[in-house]
Amino acid sequence: MCGMPQQPPVRSTPARPARPDASMSLITNVMDHSLDDGYAEAAARKRSEGTVGMPRTLRAKLGLAAGLVLAACVVTVGAAQARVAAPVVAKEREELIDRIDEETAAADRLEESVDDLRAEVAARQREALRDSGGDRSTLMGILSGATPVHGPGVRLEVNDAEDSTGGGDGDPRSTSGFSDTGRVRDRDLQRVVNGLWESGAEAVSINGQRLTALSAIRAAGDAILVDNKPLVPPYTVLAVGDGEELSDGFQNGADGLYLHALQENYGIRTALSVEDDVRLPAATSVTVRTAQPITEKGTS
Repeated sequence: MCGMPQQPPVRSTPARPARPDASMSLITNVMDHSLDDGYAEAAARKRSEGTVGMPRTLRAKLGLAAGLVLAACVVTVGAAQARVAAPVVAKEREELIDRIDEETAAADRLEESVDDLRAEVAARQREALRDSGGDRSTLMGILSGATPVHGPGVRLEVNDAEDSTGGGDGDPRSTSGFSDTGRVRDRDLQRVVNGLWESGAEAVSINGQRLTALSAIRAAGDAILVDNKPLVPPYTVLAVGDGEELSDGFQNGADGLYLHALQENYGIRTALSVEDDVRLPAATSVTVRTAQPITEKGTS
């Protein structure tokens, strides 16, 4: 039968659905072939030769047993030595703690002895000053800071600004290198104290620290030191003297105007008041560097 030539049927194989992990072929390959081919071949060769598993010959078994016995002996000896050494270590630790406690107690006793000797020296200095100073002994003790004083005077509170980031032109401290103009600095307290001395103060203290002719007001970082002792704001400055005259003289002087400029321009808080009775302690240490006896008139 003649007709049109027939085309072979199209046999299309349906496409396989894509694997969800097709994009992770490297990871998939590692997971499917976790054991390297070389290791797999060596393991198969050992299984075929019968060398896998426990030793089969008597000599190999004896060697394995000897190795296990040796390992057990090493572990046993180590444990015994640790048990023997443990009490020794604990005893040495207790002895060391006892020595530390004894040395600490000895240091405390020495510190107490030093304090007692300092108090005795200070008492003898005051006694010698009182005996040799005559009528001027009280005044000398006040001026030198060797004795506590009380009387009329002024109380001056100096504190940092509430917002210590202020600043601007006309900085009265521009030559001092101060970056935070809202903070009270050591030079500010120096000027306050010098202004009080100049206005007639007979004795001055800052936060309970009595000042003498040898006192130093310095800075260590952000802290203000008075005789190497750090102070924290607010700074309370007490001065003994004629209250009204002392207050007027300070406020109208150059240092009082300096403090007023800091208050107006940078918000540093100050409060000055006249007091009927202020109390100042004695200086913690008064070092006598030079001295000479007081002679009466007409004697050599």
